[in-house]
Amino acid sequence: MKLKDIPKEELETMNYDDIAYIILSEEKQKMKINEWPRHGIQALWAFLTNSRVSGFVTGKIYTGKLKHACVPGLNCYSCPGATGACPIGSLQAVIGSWNFKMAYYVVGFLIFVGALLGRLVCGFLCPFGLIQDLLNKIPFPKKMRTFRGDKLLRKLKYVILMVFVVLLPMFVVDIMGQGAPYFCKLICPAGTLEGGLPLVLLNKSMRSAIGWLFIWKNTILVVTIILSVIIYRPFCKYICPLGAFYSIFNRVSVYRYRVDVEKCVHCGKCAKACQMEVNPVDNPNSAECIRCGRCKKACPTQAIHCGIKRN
Repeated sequence: MKLKDIPKEELETMNYDDIAYIILSEEKQKMKINEWPRHGIQALWAFLTNSRVSGFVTGKIYTGKLKHACVPGLNCYSCPGATGACPIGSLQAVIGSWNFKMAYYVVGFLIFVGALLGRLVCGFLCPFGLIQDLLNKIPFPKKMRTFRGDKLLRKLKYVILMVFVVLLPMFVVDIMGQGAPYFCKLICPAGTLEGGLPLVLLNKSMRSAIGWLFIWKNTILVVTIILSVIIYRPFCKYICPLGAFYSIFNRVSVYRYRVDVEKCVHCGKCAKACQMEVNPVDNPNSAECIRCGRCKKACPTQAIHCGIKRN
């Protein structure tokens, strides 16, 4: 029922709470944004980068030539269907080794993708981002957009990037001088979902080796899944070191967002539409922006543009 369709006599008898509820319902309907085209792109990319279907039957990891190339998004190397290498896993592997050529390639790849796209990768080319998007569509009595300490907690992903991806693999090494992929080993819920669980389910020999680490990783995964229903993309906001790295380039990347100040009427609809809690008018290329395009679709005056930057 719309407010304009209610007879004047009936409207006068209604209390303020009922009227407010109808107004809010109308606003929610207006703010409804079709994201399925983006999810389609995400799903297609997830399939392309995990297209070794035979791996899900045999329980074996593909180790062919394609695995020497990194994919842009967070995609576990150990996933039975993965056709490429995860850039974060690769970065940890080369930081603590003597393979300098490989290290230059991985770092160069990350800088190239970041400088070209920024966090567009998070919005379109990350399989675990798609999983979080879909989980957040599950109805829940009270969704959380923000909370006290949210902004401070978002700094945690930069700490994880420096400590678990760079410093620990560099300085905590074995007798051969090799570091370990500590983020993958101790934290990454994407790796548990895409690699750990399928491999354990498909290989009987691995089940007997399950220990505290597997239980710990699955606990992180379960917590991430539950939080993803309540909070939009908690892993991307607070934990992901790849998102932290790409966020550094958001302000300077070739692909970026722009707001036409002459067209903008400061209605605030773009900020309300943003599930990452970014105000595009104030900061269209915020480090938290995953460039999903929701703000652009919500803008009533088409004041928000995206694409190759212009001087």
